[in-house]
Amino acid sequence: MARAMLEYTKTVLKKVSFDTRLFCKEVKKAVSNLLPDEIEELKVWLHQFITDKPELQQSLIYLKA
Repeated sequence: MARAMLEYTKTVLKKVSFDTRLFCKEVKKAVSNLLPDEIEELKVWLHQFITDKPELQQSLIYLKA
């Protein structure tokens, strides 16, 4: 079931990527809800996802905590 949470998180992040503030809020929420190994997977996915979206780069700050 935990794997499903990671996939759900990715889906939500894709849908809210139009709004930087909302995207950051969802990243922060994901970090508090996911397991450590899932957070590592999310980091990799996020780096790929935001490559062409510089406005979302600020969301990475929540992954460093």
